[in-house]
Amino acid sequence: MAGQTIWLLAGEASGDVLGARLMLALRARQPDLVFRGVGGPRMEAAGLASLFPMRDLAVMGLAEILPRLRALSRRLAQAQADITAARPDMVVTIDSPGFALRLLERIRPLGVKRIHYVGPQVWAWREHRVRDYPGLWDRLLCLLPFEVAFFARHGIPATFVGHPVLQSGADQGDAARFRARHGVAADTKIVILMPGSRQTEAPRLLPVFGRAMALLRRSVPDLLPVIPSSPAVAEIVAAHAAAWKVRPLILTDIADKHDAYAAAGAALTKSGTSTLELALAGVPMAVTYRVNPITAALARRLIRVPHVAMVNLLAGRSVVPELLQQDCTPEKLAETVRVMLTDRMAAEAQRAAFGAVMESLRAPAGTPSDAAAEAVLALLRE
Repeated sequence: MAGQTIWLLAGEASGDVLGARLMLALRARQPDLVFRGVGGPRMEAAGLASLFPMRDLAVMGLAEILPRLRALSRRLAQAQADITAARPDMVVTIDSPGFALRLLERIRPLGVKRIHYVGPQVWAWREHRVRDYPGLWDRLLCLLPFEVAFFARHGIPATFVGHPVLQSGADQGDAARFRARHGVAADTKIVILMPGSRQTEAPRLLPVFGRAMALLRRSVPDLLPVIPSSPAVAEIVAAHAAAWKVRPLILTDIADKHDAYAAAGAALTKSGTSTLELALAGVPMAVTYRVNPITAALARRLIRVPHVAMVNLLAGRSVVPELLQQDCTPEKLAETVRVMLTDRMAAEAQRAAFGAVMESLRAPAGTPSDAAAEAVLALLRE
């Protein structure tokens, strides 16, 4: 298998992390692999020369995507042309189903082996889309344990490889180091704010977060909001937070973020993988989200799951509060955080549930990246 080429696609920050870890796990097993494709800074650091900037693909929501359809179409054609010219031994698309599945469909006639990594969340909404999936890929790698049974009901084989949050190091932070580095007093209450890693979503939550922190300071005077941010949206976050009455600390370093988790008493986060990071770190949280009203109206008609927060879905019950759309108000967010900071029993109830949730995400053997790499190499050998 010397010199084989794998073409990878990641369309957003979480996929970039997955892709980088997969590349490292593959190289550990087969050092002469060649990588091409599209990725972000982490995949580039692992040796990928990205065909175009990954940030060009990091959009979500119908109303947000419509203005960028022409640009996305050009990037799709560019990716297809590169795969056609390079004829790699395998294509691995990572999450970003809106773009990735269209690409997989376009390259189907080439006969290239294809893996899609991260099961499309059609179990949450638009379940009818499953009927379009047969033939799109040779292997589907899933991060959530219940997805294998879901796809099996639709005649689609899937492999559970474990959730990469377990490799994130989110539970390895040092609270004392964080407070010392940033000159934060021991009695200062730290609240993590996670408005999202996409340029289109963070501006929707940042204004309400800022007003919520101003309200919260009335009952919690020694308050420090901390916003972990990807470099791609750090400037946007800083611009929005500049006028806040309670000035936040903005972090772009991952180790610093994990130290902040260890020091935090509560968090407000958008729905998504960030909820699992916080759960791994044992940070009590509330999940909130606000999207374009058109997108929200469509979503309400299509969503088929009882919870939005991944922690709640995996637990099968409401472990963390969900404050979505009309409930995403400064008053409700401030009061919810106040309770988490002051009610020790409420905070401990969340932490107790987090342990079982994390256990359910473990790979069958090794790390999630190990399991994913083994699945990739097994298909290459066929």
